[in-house]
Amino acid sequence: MTTPFTNIVHYPTNTDAELDRLQQLAEQLSGFDERVSLEWLDGAMTALAAGPRAKTVIEWRDALLGDAWGRAFADPQADREATAVLQARWTVLLKQLDPELLMDAVDELRLAPVMLEWTDEDTQRLVAEGTIAPGSEAEEIPLTGEIWAHGFMDVVEAFPDDWKEPDESAEEGLADAYDEVLARIAMLTLHDPEELAKTLEEMYPGEKLERDDLIQEALYAAQDLRCYWVQNAAKPVTRVVGSVPGRNDPCHCGSGKKFKKCHGA
Repeated sequence: MTTPFTNIVHYPTNTDAELDRLQQLAEQLSGFDERVSLEWLDGAMTALAAGPRAKTVIEWRDALLGDAWGRAFADPQADREATAVLQARWTVLLKQLDPELLMDAVDELRLAPVMLEWTDEDTQRLVAEGTIAPGSEAEEIPLTGEIWAHGFMDVVEAFPDDWKEPDESAEEGLADAYDEVLARIAMLTLHDPEELAKTLEEMYPGEKLERDDLIQEALYAAQDLRCYWVQNAAKPVTRVVGSVPGRNDPCHCGSGKKFKKCHGA
């Protein structure tokens, strides 16, 4: 049921064993943070890797998960092992979203997400187990990529100081382009068929897009965001330092003393 989306060219990717460990980690975290699942975590990590500011695993882990991490992995050894599991996926995502390679081949889809594809057998099993009520499958079973996109957008909301829209001084059309790229990802979170159909008509008038098409649109959007933030990185503030008097010059305070015997002492 848990597989990377396959209709893409992706490099590199994680091994099945690494993804299994990541799933076990997500299941343990979910006992302390109900948002967390493998798919949600992968979407969140993708947003962090595509985002405007480089962060270490420990930095974003604590900011995103709060005390859930410390409660789930209180033992120092468990903390180290769990961090290594995150790092394995993080390293791969950073390589898939390498901006230099993305800009060299803008039409190439490098990103390989972890998304759930629910089969009829999965649905029947959940009904038989009593996890979902018969007849509520359409409402209860998430669409492919829905939870992944929620994880992505949760990061955008969790780090507002990083994810700032272009201001009025930005070049014409940049703000609209930024909003449109995020909307392509947010569209995957829409579950209601009528709302989804209306949004599709607004964004892709006259086109008929299947779920796989929407997923590819969202993945390209994540790659576009990685390039956007590299090309529009915040400019460092230039520190202006005034000239300093020579040590034998009069002090600038007006005392009449030499600078070396006054404020330069």
